[in-house]
Amino acid sequence: MPERTSYDAVIVGGGHNGLVAAAYLARAGRSVLVLERLDHTGGAAVSTRAFAGVDARLSRYSYLVSLLPPKIVRDLGLRFAVRKRTVSSYTPTVRDGRPTGLLVGGGEDRTRTAFAELTGSEREFDAWQRFYGATQRLAERVFPTLTEPLPTRAALRATVDDDATWHALFERPLGEVVEETFTDDLVRGVVLTDGLIGTFATAHDPSLRQNRCFLYHVIGGGTGDWDVPLGGMGALTDALADAARRAGAEIVTDCAVTGIATDGRGAGVTCEQGTVGARRVLVNAAPRELARLLGEAPPPPAEGAQLKVNMLLTRLPRLRDTGVDPREAFSGTFHIAEGYTQLESAYQQAASGALPAAPPSEIYCHSLTDPSILGADLVRQGYQTLTLFGLHAPASLFTADNDTTRDRLLAATLAELDRHLAEPLADCLAHDGDGRPCIEARSPLDLDRELGLPGGNIFHRDLAFPYADASDEELGDARSAPARWGVATTHANVLLCGAGALRGGGVSGIPGHNAAMAVLEEG
Repeated sequence: MPERTSYDAVIVGGGHNGLVAAAYLARAGRSVLVLERLDHTGGAAVSTRAFAGVDARLSRYSYLVSLLPPKIVRDLGLRFAVRKRTVSSYTPTVRDGRPTGLLVGGGEDRTRTAFAELTGSEREFDAWQRFYGATQRLAERVFPTLTEPLPTRAALRATVDDDATWHALFERPLGEVVEETFTDDLVRGVVLTDGLIGTFATAHDPSLRQNRCFLYHVIGGGTGDWDVPLGGMGALTDALADAARRAGAEIVTDCAVTGIATDGRGAGVTCEQGTVGARRVLVNAAPRELARLLGEAPPPPAEGAQLKVNMLLTRLPRLRDTGVDPREAFSGTFHIAEGYTQLESAYQQAASGALPAAPPSEIYCHSLTDPSILGADLVRQGYQTLTLFGLHAPASLFTADNDTTRDRLLAATLAELDRHLAEPLADCLAHDGDGRPCIEARSPLDLDRELGLPGGNIFHRDLAFPYADASDEELGDARSAPARWGVATTHANVLLCGAGALRGGGVSGIPGHNAAMAVLEEG
């Protein structure tokens, strides 16, 4: 039960963004209550012993960290760190009947050689260097704005100060610049994947949703690096919960909120244990859930488009490409069936209502970078974790029979991986205490049921470019504090602090920070 009957701020949802907001507000002396429907905090950013009787703590839903600003870690005094991966990516393929692949990492000279061996010249590597040099300059300029009041479009363009890059990424479909810059199909696909994570789109989608997804995947930390959270993703949310509690925030779990009522000045938040009052309510849930709690019409349906798979192996599998060590190949992002043409084919098949014949996916092996997520005995025996993120798996494919469709897609995805292995992955799977293979899969509908992600959408809704729309731009300084920070709803004292806020999405804490700043700015 909550300790009080009213608070300065009640936060609905104890995921990482809600905990960031709670910590900031409590540190500023506000009375804060966090209500979480599950029996633990963390939302999608948790570590779990997923397999019975096995001492392995996997980052179950969210995998890597890029968008978390160091500012938040410093401000809140978090006991949390990340570790960089030594390899960016490996993409296996077959050329002229010979197993080969593209390893990006291990230093510039080695990467240049890898490009030349795959493509026959240094042209693609030079284009890669120019392209990602431009995105890094973009990241250095854009990332700091994410924890500042929302800029207008014109202001952000002036900050970017690079018309060619702005035009390529903010105004034209991503496929155009990819095709103009690169000629090799595999290289094009590796670039495009960052625009398709959790986003069902083609390279030439006129909505530019693929551009917006790409942008958030290349600006993190001002570098675009994706890092492994030490101790697993739960280490971050545990640290955030500790920081919030140390600052005086109250956190109540096993408490599902059933309604929010507001007159614009005060609010009542109703949960199974009763109703508490609040000056402001911060909602760390999807816009769909906000509408339900307010009793309002829901927003247009959102749809996720991914298969998530967690595995534990007794050893890493051997590769058909003998020119690369599996420990290197799996230490970065291991791309499967993600050539440019393959990605388009998979999209077209899924859009027509069929499972992709060659499902695209990518794999991460966190334990190579951070062995601490495994028990000491497992480390000594050479066990490793694998997490797989499948693309172009829209929720609509699963509505008729979720379980059967998930199992069919998992089998097809693993078959694509096996095409590049010298031994079946099944031979490397560990078994749990009950003798079952250590593998679990989640469809978009599973994520909706377990985490409240609408249609399994990991971003809560389509991502937006990180600037104010035209109406807000016209209002200028007259905007309310929540509008200035990109967390406004139609109710003055109800704010979005989750991924559905502007500049939300990913494990960032940015919406939580920005919602707290809006509250503090209003006094």
